[in-house]
Amino acid sequence: MLQKFNEKNRDLIVNINGRLVHRDEAGVSPFDSAVQGGDAVWEGLRLYDGRIFKLHEHLDRLERSARAIAIVDLPPREKIIEELKRTLAANNMRDGVHVRLTLTRGVKITSGMDPRLNQNGPTMIILAEHKAPVYSKEGLKLITASIRRPPPEVLDAKIHHANLLNSILAKIEANNAGADDALMLDTRGFIAETNATHVFIVRKGDLATSKVVACPEGITRATVFEICAAEKIRCVEADLSPVDVYSAEEVFCTGTMGELAGVVKIDNRTIGNGEVGAMTKRLSELYAWRTSAEGIAMV
Repeated sequence: MLQKFNEKNRDLIVNINGRLVHRDEAGVSPFDSAVQGGDAVWEGLRLYDGRIFKLHEHLDRLERSARAIAIVDLPPREKIIEELKRTLAANNMRDGVHVRLTLTRGVKITSGMDPRLNQNGPTMIILAEHKAPVYSKEGLKLITASIRRPPPEVLDAKIHHANLLNSILAKIEANNAGADDALMLDTRGFIAETNATHVFIVRKGDLATSKVVACPEGITRATVFEICAAEKIRCVEADLSPVDVYSAEEVFCTGTMGELAGVVKIDNRTIGNGEVGAMTKRLSELYAWRTSAEGIAMV
């Protein structure tokens, strides 16, 4: 699975600290903390018919992550929403759009690790792209990566940080194996998530997903829990082993960029009957209904 360039994105307008510039003219300082050490937090947002789905939930997580790593002088939420609106308006965007909102610790007075070198406040970057859900509707093929997800005592996954090298290394393994993505385990040998998405299994009509130990608190993941509660589908958090996913009737992934995506093969083992399952399709339809009816108006 390799995303392709969308011609509609050739002349994107990007927002950097409130300055709207053409994508080819956008620049971030080499002294910025994101460049120096991946010292930033971020959110992926999706625009549906002029509304951003779960916007405040995303901004809540952004704020929690920023406070956890002691980023100070956070932009007020109203300012962030205003800049999102300005960016979408500048690009004449209404639907089929993915937005990457990044908040870095800001520009340092000289290169170095010490956050005391950041004396001018954070940098806010808003990148909105025409981008449909990125995963194939025919089902994904995964491999289990050798790279493990760190435990909370090493780096707490509840911090939605921009230092993604751990996931990138796992994605390289998936690419080399000809798979779509990589399933990642924690240091105990249980499923964490893939390199980019949360993982759910279906067994006898019930759902289970990994505990939030070595994976972040996903917004789409939480939406699946909400849908299951409304539909009276049992859905639990559990320590899931590779055997649990290999033997599941269905497996699917969740994330803002790809929504819900069925998994048909893991480590050359066929999942269920090798097709996207009925429960995955049902939940995908219910998720689509919610995104069509809910959200914060941007345009």
